[in-house]
Amino acid sequence: MKPIESKFAAQLYTVREELKTDFPNVLRELKKMGWAGVQISGLHGYDPKEIASVLDETGLGTAGMHIPLQRLTDDLEQVLEEARLFHTRDVICPYLPQEYQNAEGYTLVRQRLNEVARKVADQNVRISYHNHNFEFKTLINGKSALEYLLEPSNTNAVQAEIDVYWVKKGGKDPVSFIKPYANRMPIIHLKDMTADERETFAEVGTGSIDFTAILRWGELAGVEWYAIEQDVCPGNPMDSLQISLENLRKLTLSLA
Repeated sequence: MKPIESKFAAQLYTVREELKTDFPNVLRELKKMGWAGVQISGLHGYDPKEIASVLDETGLGTAGMHIPLQRLTDDLEQVLEEARLFHTRDVICPYLPQEYQNAEGYTLVRQRLNEVARKVADQNVRISYHNHNFEFKTLINGKSALEYLLEPSNTNAVQAEIDVYWVKKGGKDPVSFIKPYANRMPIIHLKDMTADERETFAEVGTGSIDFTAILRWGELAGVEWYAIEQDVCPGNPMDSLQISLENLRKLTLSLA
């Protein structure tokens, strides 16, 4: 089994402003910092071949690509070409526009994601869904819309990419919530929540989420990448990623 440190990836949404200025150099800095991989979240006008070249140069792995639903349905061939360039099997729908945030919308989204998953299965590509907390506000068949989208069944090909911060924000316990998705979650999003009344984004290991239990579960449940994200940082996002990585490394010592 791969050592857990080789599964830590920086979600590039964290450094989205820095990428607009110099995407290649941000990748090189993340490699120097000690990250094993990155998760792509938009190319900010850069040619995918240029970014792929820098990934190859640095040896950074790609922990999947966040691709909007519209591109998955309307631009699938180009998406698959990018996945090939970045050497990743994982394509993740990261968000849903407001018009889909209702029972009819989620039903349609599950259908569309399954259609895409069937189309790409013979190319060894997996389709996943990444949550926020709005999916907990809609019930379908007595369960949250998120549980409906990710239902672990033979008829549902949609894989999970659970964001533990948004699960907690939605009023659920992250450790309990992820358990049904063993071997159906190739990538999990690690994001911490401040332990004060603000309940906002925090560096991993500085807030209220129990990452030791999550990492322990992930190592038994087939998680291939731990993608670390911080939507808003108090200062330089690169500093926040450094803190998160250092804290994760300390946490891994307790897993032994």
